Amino acid sequence: MKFAYYLLFALLFACQNTATDKPDELTSDDYGKFTLHRGTNISHWLSQSKRRGAERKAFFTEDDVDYLAGLGFDHLRIPIDEEQMFDEAGKPEPEAFALLTNALDWCQQEGLRAIVDLHILRSHHFNEDDKPLWTEPAAQEKFMDLWRVLSDSLNSYPTGMVAYELMNEPVADDPEDWNQLVARAVAVIREREPERVIVIGSNEWQHTDTFDVLKVPENDPNILLSFHFYKPFLLTHYQASWTNIANYTGPVHYPGPIVTEEEFAQLPDTLKAYAEERMQTYHRDSLEKMMALPIQVAKELNLPLYCGEWGVITSAPQEDRLRWYQDMVDIFEENGIAYAKWDYKSGSFGLVTGEGEPNEELVEIISSGSP
Repeated sequence: MKFAYYLLFALLFACQNTATDKPDELTSDDYGKFTLHRGTNISHWLSQSKRRGAERKAFFTEDDVDYLAGLGFDHLRIPIDEEQMFDEAGKPEPEAFALLTNALDWCQQEGLRAIVDLHILRSHHFNEDDKPLWTEPAAQEKFMDLWRVLSDSLNSYPTGMVAYELMNEPVADDPEDWNQLVARAVAVIREREPERVIVIGSNEWQHTDTFDVLKVPENDPNILLSFHFYKPFLLTHYQASWTNIANYTGPVHYPGPIVTEEEFAQLPDTLKAYAEERMQTYHRDSLEKMMALPIQVAKELNLPLYCGEWGVITSAPQEDRLRWYQDMVDIFEENGIAYAKWDYKSGSFGLVTGEGEPNEELVEIISSGSP
């Protein structure tokens, strides 16, 4: 019964795609191998957003894809949430799937690649304490079902154009739980798509220092290893309302000491607790050293490496932000690490403001790698 449902959905989807194919779309041969350089995240659209209907449709359009392609980006990472894409029973939501495939079609017309990132599950949110995904077999099987439907829905796109990211920022108490889930999910996708690139991140928010416990499926060349990077946190999430440092209003700097000893001494006691553990010196070399483990693992496995999220919140001092961004781009370029900035237009991290105005200096650094 379940197989029949997947088959029916796939056939309906294929018919829809056939009716809307455009003659100038690029084919598999045009794309060749799935390779990335620089991109951005299309967040707060099909993920982490209450927008629906016309508002959701208008938030990200073909004009946005044209604009990003014109900046020199070669790919988009598109986060999607289970609660937007599927109802409680696991049935696809037609409107959400249409928005996703529209975005992929626009990418195809512009020659861009895309990563479809299953960002938040009903059974797993990276910042929530309760994560049934790790304890309930039914939740794990549902996760497999989501990827069965996504694979059957998106497999008409060239393997050189679209990749699948299994899950954003897994947070398991036991890293082996994530390793086992990865093995199962990769097997599910490989039954359908042997050559599709699958993006896999490390446990605990895809931190760089957990790559040593990540088990990557063996003898699979179509894997892209991914990490996220938001260090130093006191800078990258300065006054971020959803964090435990939201109330810190003291100084932050980059490069150099994040807070100087003199500044720390002058902080009121209510703020010292936020800064005390973070009074370290950060600069280009120290940031690069923090990436040493994923760089090493990628080399040992002969797999490409990708930083799928990185950025500094707009509430941080602008000049410090720009210096951090320039150092990060330099590190990526020198180490052959592909990257996607977080994010395009969310407001708090965006390349453009909520009103659509670009931060010209930041856009220049991210899109061209030059100051």
